[in-house]
Amino acid sequence: MIDRSEELVTVFGGGGFIGRYVCEFLLKSGVRVRVAQRNPKQAYIIQPLAQVGQFGFERADVSDGDSVRRAIQGSSAVVNLPGVFGGKMRSVHVDGARNVAEAAREVGAEALVHISAIGVSTESESGYSRTKAEGESAVRTVFPGATIIRPSLVFGPEDDLTNRFAAMARLPFLPVIAPNSKFQPVYVRDLGKAIAMAATDPKRFAGESYEIGGPQVMSMLELHRAILELTGQNPEVAPLPDLFGSLLSKVGWLPGAPLTRDQWLMLQRGSVPSSGRPGLDAFGIKPTPLAAVGYEWLGRFHRGGKFAGRRINLTATS
Repeated sequence: MIDRSEELVTVFGGGGFIGRYVCEFLLKSGVRVRVAQRNPKQAYIIQPLAQVGQFGFERADVSDGDSVRRAIQGSSAVVNLPGVFGGKMRSVHVDGARNVAEAAREVGAEALVHISAIGVSTESESGYSRTKAEGESAVRTVFPGATIIRPSLVFGPEDDLTNRFAAMARLPFLPVIAPNSKFQPVYVRDLGKAIAMAATDPKRFAGESYEIGGPQVMSMLELHRAILELTGQNPEVAPLPDLFGSLLSKVGWLPGAPLTRDQWLMLQRGSVPSSGRPGLDAFGIKPTPLAAVGYEWLGRFHRGGKFAGRRINLTATS
């Protein structure tokens, strides 16, 4: 077994939904992990997974170059996870990504893993998509050997995807925006493992771009129906015409949840890995379907408060 105890991986946003799983796999590999984010307390949940001296925290904001440099000191690898919707997109996605790449280069880090999103483009109408694309370019310019990972929608116990849809399904009717848009949802543990592998094995993954999806391509409507089958809920499903979805995004509200204009534009476009792009297969990871694990956290939404715990075979378009 390789002794990695002298290696230090700094994970920006490590206390977030995806970051927690990245840190879990990094800790299992034996490296030391430092979580850097504006509120380090969010990462306290990870500490019990570490051995003594294996885990630490650092207060940092990717838009603040000085704090980024302090956080990265002594790092052999860096993972950049932050992503936001709203007014800070450029400072986080572009300036922040550049700050992280420059600091990683300055300390001589062997690996930099930058998390983006499928389908980002500098020509997009979506500010999120444009700034994420510009961030990729900034990272590649500063740190050419960076690994760029673009996931589809991500599901898991703490997600804001399946949990939100299941909560909304308590209403008499369940509105579905962008019902025909296609996605390839990926399990957070599969994604976290891939990111951790890229950070600890730069000889294998450096300089590449990966588009990460799960085993099934699903429309947004199919995804909602899959969640309903897992939870046993039976609201009236109401696919919304795109015109109505667009109007709701301008108002900033969907029944049961906020909806920004950028979120609408990203949802409308869909998120399916490009043909020929390497994905989880390049990491030797077999993608996990939602039906195999979703009952573990969606059972609390089950009608009547009980859940049979059965695994469900779902059929989705390919």
